Amino acid sequence: MTDPRLARDTEQGRYYTDPAGGPDLISVTNVLGCAVNKSFALVPWGAGLVADRIIADPIGTARRARTEKTTLRRELVALPSGTAERAANLGTRVHVRAVHLVLGTPYPADPEVEPYAQQLARFFRLWQVDFDRDIEATETTVFHRRYGYAGTGDLWLWLPTGRFRRRQLWLIDYKTSAKKPVTTVYAEQPMQLAALRHAPVALLADDTDIEAPRVHRTALLNLRPHGHRLIEVPSGRPVFRAFLGAVRTARYLHGAPKPSAYPSILPPWAPGSDRKAA
Repeated sequence: MTDPRLARDTEQGRYYTDPAGGPDLISVTNVLGCAVNKSFALVPWGAGLVADRIIADPIGTARRARTEKTTLRRELVALPSGTAERAANLGTRVHVRAVHLVLGTPYPADPEVEPYAQQLARFFRLWQVDFDRDIEATETTVFHRRYGYAGTGDLWLWLPTGRFRRRQLWLIDYKTSAKKPVTTVYAEQPMQLAALRHAPVALLADDTDIEAPRVHRTALLNLRPHGHRLIEVPSGRPVFRAFLGAVRTARYLHGAPKPSAYPSILPPWAPGSDRKAA
């Protein structure tokens, strides 16, 4: 993911500023990050990172457990979040590199990013993509003012996947990982693409509203250092309705009082109670 121009980070996560002057719009990724429970995948992943660190140096870890217990514990606890931040940073750089690749503009050398860019270039060659003819849009922000959300899509691409090789417009989201299998798909990812697909308004560089491209199909493009895979995911009305439920959940949670604001209730005869019996 890149940092779209109209997006801003708040205490409640990312929101988009509406250039038309309407209320701020919650971002698609903010909705899913807030309303979708990802612990089923993230907790085992984080535990695995810590286990791998210990297994890689059991003697040194045991020695530090005796001599640097507090420091070691702090490092192990921080390992998952630090790794996630580095992965997110890499993903952002890959997305920026993808835009430069599509537009044919220079990009500073970045050895960590280049293997992913090479896989993206292989994908374009495999599908014989002509950038001028086949790319409808890239890194474009879409709004759904009625439901109060916004998001930025990676690539709208025409591919000959219809009957008799008829061209169809695909909305494609890049997903990067150094270690995950190339076939990896998470349950909330179709909801992300459904949200982008069903947003009716797209914004041009000058903040002009236009009708968003009408998408036929949606897919993830999993990019790995040594491979790639285009995986179609559903994004029809049932998936979109599920996403709208997540929007309502996220907005409720963002507006809910902090837990410390909820009062404790005591019987009227308890010490310290200021409540009287009715």
